[in-house]
Amino acid sequence: MIKLVTLVPLFPLAGFLLNGFFGKKMSKGLSGAIASIAVLASFIVSLGIFIELNGSEAKEHVVNVMSWISAGALQVPFQFLVDPLSSWFLLIITGIGFLIHVYSTGYMHDDEGFQRFFTYLNLFVFFMLLLVLGNNFLITFVGWEGVGLCSYLLIGFWYKNTAYNNAARKAFVMNRIGDLGFLLGILLIFVNYGSITYTEVFPNAGAADSSTVTAIAILLFIGAMGKSAQLPLYTWLPDAMAGPTPVSALIHAATMVTAGIFMVVRSNVFYSISHTASEFVAIVGVITALFAATIGLFQNDIKKILAYSTVSQLGLMFLGLGVGAFSSSVFHVTTHAFFKALLFLGAGSVIHAMGGEQDIRRMGGLSNKIKITYLTMLIGTIAISGVFPFSGFFSKDEILAHAYEHNKVLWMLGMITSMLTAFYMFRLLWVTFFGSFRGTHHQAEHLHESPASMTIPLMVLAALSVIGGVLGLPEFWGTHNWMQEWLEPIIRRPHGSALSHETEWMLMGIALSGALAVIYITYMVYRKNNVLPEANEANLKGWQKVVYNKYYVDEIYDAIIRKPLDAISTALHKFVDLQIVDGIVNGVGTSVKSIGGLVRMLQTGNIGFYIMGMAIGLIAIIIITFNL
Repeated sequence: MIKLVTLVPLFPLAGFLLNGFFGKKMSKGLSGAIASIAVLASFIVSLGIFIELNGSEAKEHVVNVMSWISAGALQVPFQFLVDPLSSWFLLIITGIGFLIHVYSTGYMHDDEGFQRFFTYLNLFVFFMLLLVLGNNFLITFVGWEGVGLCSYLLIGFWYKNTAYNNAARKAFVMNRIGDLGFLLGILLIFVNYGSITYTEVFPNAGAADSSTVTAIAILLFIGAMGKSAQLPLYTWLPDAMAGPTPVSALIHAATMVTAGIFMVVRSNVFYSISHTASEFVAIVGVITALFAATIGLFQNDIKKILAYSTVSQLGLMFLGLGVGAFSSSVFHVTTHAFFKALLFLGAGSVIHAMGGEQDIRRMGGLSNKIKITYLTMLIGTIAISGVFPFSGFFSKDEILAHAYEHNKVLWMLGMITSMLTAFYMFRLLWVTFFGSFRGTHHQAEHLHESPASMTIPLMVLAALSVIGGVLGLPEFWGTHNWMQEWLEPIIRRPHGSALSHETEWMLMGIALSGALAVIYITYMVYRKNNVLPEANEANLKGWQKVVYNKYYVDEIYDAIIRKPLDAISTALHKFVDLQIVDGIVNGVGTSVKSIGGLVRMLQTGNIGFYIMGMAIGLIAIIIITFNL
């Protein structure tokens, strides 16, 4: 099956081409089926690859697809790298991607752009698969830019809405900032190693001096900061909620935002060598995690709450990467894919039932109206809050344990983040599904559970959110940490825990106790006492208003970056473009016109004038010819 790896990205590409060229001539059912089957076919091949790789002694296979770029010292073959990391991400992308495709057939059924939506969705999956399969930084970068393009297309899918177009443009531009860092890192790798192929660069990573390795690692991470929405390049991700809800699930759970995590894990040897770069990753990650978690406390848009949750969870993953727990971060990527896809699709089901309403203050009492959605979202909420024995408990605990071993301050900040997560997620749950219904009479009459095409993916993801923890059971339980063992061949310097079993039990107890305590507090406030979020944001207290307005980061960016650049642009337009450039161009045109006007005076229409001119010309020719 490994030899068939080229089929994995080709199936979604074929789906993209079929829907792109012939979608308008197809029924919605056929279009959705083609797109979904294409991703399912990729999942089946990916599963076969995973099984074969698991039974193989060799854990690294390079598949040559074709010759690609040959320019002097730059030799870039088009190769796919099949190893434990890429094979695992193939399963996440195609497995979660397939469920989101199936869900979308129900969610987008009445949308006039149905076929166009699935065209973009298949293209998104294709580029993400290309990103994780490439055996060199250039193929990865092609996939990297491709998912950026698709995010732009999908966030601005409803392009008739100007606000949505602005959100898409914001995501595109902000990612370009990070991508510049990534590209500079690739160039620095080529300059120092003479290659950008993974299987050639990584074994020789130590050949460059430590300062160069640090520069490479930080530049690559800047790219990850853009794709995975870390401070200060995070503001595009909450605005990405402008796209249809299945897009939010795909971006947040299985594709774009996990690209940064994948790239850092793939390049883990650089971070293992550079302590400075690793510390930088850990600090940025934990600050982002805590920062985004606090913003989530006062958000009332159901999708925005989940968006800031994603930013926060990604921060925890980078905290794990920064402290050397690479396999733990991939484990959390996996469990997060399960419960975050579930939560976003569940939110979509709520929005579907509410006729498009997204404000949790206008919901309430939905637990008896849409029971499947409620029960599955309850499971997802428990999982993301880190409650035993759900999947999020195990993956979060691993990261926090490694952070505790590395630095107690990082652990404490991670713990606070985890507790805040439990708070805003159960606040969402209690306010949305309990109390009295606060929507309109029309909404109350039309409340209904989503169709099977939407609820079945919810149930599958809910099951995965419950049992997903078995992938990384703690070793001190006397079990094998499967995820750590699976990824060990690609982690150049595996991180082994030096904590005692007593300490690990203590940390696990603190994490669980903290989560349960916060859940109880939210229950008392939002469930028992039926406290509702402030209906009028103007009534919020000073610090609450600051948090509610996301610390005014967008406004700060607007004041110190956009407006000055606009002013500079306007000044350059007036004085350089209009005065200098246009002045030169218009001056040339005016001169030519004036000369033409003078020459035109020779065309008088007077025959006598013409004869005199001919005579003068003839005399001039004779004088010149005979040197008279």
